[in-house]
Amino acid sequence: MARKSRRDRPGPDRHAVAGGEAELLRDADRDGGWVLMVGGVPQSYVDLADPTYLDFEYIRLMGDVVDCMTPPGAALDAAHIGGAGCTLPRYVAATRPGSRQVVFEPDAALVRLVRERLPVKDVPGLKIRITDGRAGTAALADGADDLLVMDAFAEASMPVELATREFALEAARVLRPGGVYLMNVADGFRLAYARRVVATVRSVFRHTLLLGEPGVLRGRRFGNLIVAASGEPLPVGELTRRAAGGIVRARLMSGDELGGFCGGAAPLRDGEEFEAPVPPPQVFGRP
Repeated sequence: MARKSRRDRPGPDRHAVAGGEAELLRDADRDGGWVLMVGGVPQSYVDLADPTYLDFEYIRLMGDVVDCMTPPGAALDAAHIGGAGCTLPRYVAATRPGSRQVVFEPDAALVRLVRERLPVKDVPGLKIRITDGRAGTAALADGADDLLVMDAFAEASMPVELATREFALEAARVLRPGGVYLMNVADGFRLAYARRVVATVRSVFRHTLLLGEPGVLRGRRFGNLIVAASGEPLPVGELTRRAAGGIVRARLMSGDELGGFCGGAAPLRDGEEFEAPVPPPQVFGRP
């Protein structure tokens, strides 16, 4: 989920998918650039000519975490929960040749659309499985992956079953020593949900950090926050420099500062009644 950008709309390019209606918008400013919308919400930006180009700010932050994992260019084994246009898998394949990746995406019609219009067949080492995130992750072997990415949204809301402590324990199970769990969390005013998500991840992983634009981190507007977690120390210094020096400035929280951000929030658990926040309509230019 990302903020809506201005794109060229030469005519309707709409397709029925399980999540409602998908729309493909061509970027008039970049050859090969496409925005994939689902239910009126931007889900992916894909540059077919340059998979290393990351347009959405939150994906750039995720790309920074991937860049700082292990030696640059080293191959990774990765699993991605939530596919859409497969922006980050394309990036990993391009920047870390030899990587093996699997994407779990439950919307079969959306997968067909992406395969036809935003082809993935030439992305080396990438497989897509039509299944939900919990089922797909449960089928992974212990210590199977270096990277597990959670970037799943039903329109503009994160599936709550992917935010619980029980699922975080599954994420820890499938990661190798030093592996990284990477999450995209969307929240707004006061960040009550994000605080609980971070508390949940910190209850499982010894090392956790949070990245986001200052306005979002202060709860002044709705937006995306990136959580990265591992059993081993994370590259906090390098990621702090990258966040501060990006086109869109971001902040990093870790350690005691991140503990203060959580403020005693309780981890989320399976069976608990809670809802992921929904962005206000104006975030996507809707009336």
